[in-house]
Amino acid sequence: MLKVKQFHYGADNLGYLAYGTESAVAVDGGAAAEIVAFLGEHHLTLKYVANTHDHQDHTSGNRDLLAATHARLLTGADLPDGRQITLEGGKIRVIHTPGHTEESRSFYTGKALIAGDTLFNGTIGNCFSGDLEGFYHSIRKLMELPDETVVYAGHDYVKSSLAFARRLEPGNRAIGAFLRRYDPKRVLSTLAEEKMINPYLRFNEPSLVNLLAKLRLPRETEWERWQSLMSIE
Repeated sequence: MLKVKQFHYGADNLGYLAYGTESAVAVDGGAAAEIVAFLGEHHLTLKYVANTHDHQDHTSGNRDLLAATHARLLTGADLPDGRQITLEGGKIRVIHTPGHTEESRSFYTGKALIAGDTLFNGTIGNCFSGDLEGFYHSIRKLMELPDETVVYAGHDYVKSSLAFARRLEPGNRAIGAFLRRYDPKRVLSTLAEEKMINPYLRFNEPSLVNLLAKLRLPRETEWERWQSLMSIE
């Protein structure tokens, strides 16, 4: 089974190394120096460098990683939806998740999901692409993964995200319970937890449907409910 190591860089960015017994893939490797040091300490060869999307804060480490290793940069053309990246001990599946940006993609190891700015711990990314319906279908696609999937996001927005979630659902005790477990040194959740705390995955919950009714927002279909939640500030 592949392992995932999280790296912090910048104000709140999170990057990752997915690795087997001999080789690794860096995803959003902004913490290039720390990643190279980890590779050396664990006798790992960096095979690929990839990104969840093309925003500069996620691609900033690419050049340094490529200069320090013999890794190959995987661009969008190299990462079609469903591609399997093979390392000894497992495979990483590329899942196209447009919405935050048109090219956004997530990387699924079979146990963990490196979701970039598509799915955060407690919220989702901004829809910079303008494709709100595409974003909805991307979230729906990720919700079909096993509940025990570990969600690794592109930023640590946990406190602000859950403050907003609590404003929408003040009676949701799962939010407080998650915050008590939250560790800023290792930021993660499970998909099951996201379905309990993240309003953008809870569009069918009675508490949120009732909120939409009070706000007189469309709520008849699942798509309308998700769209309405996205409109609340």
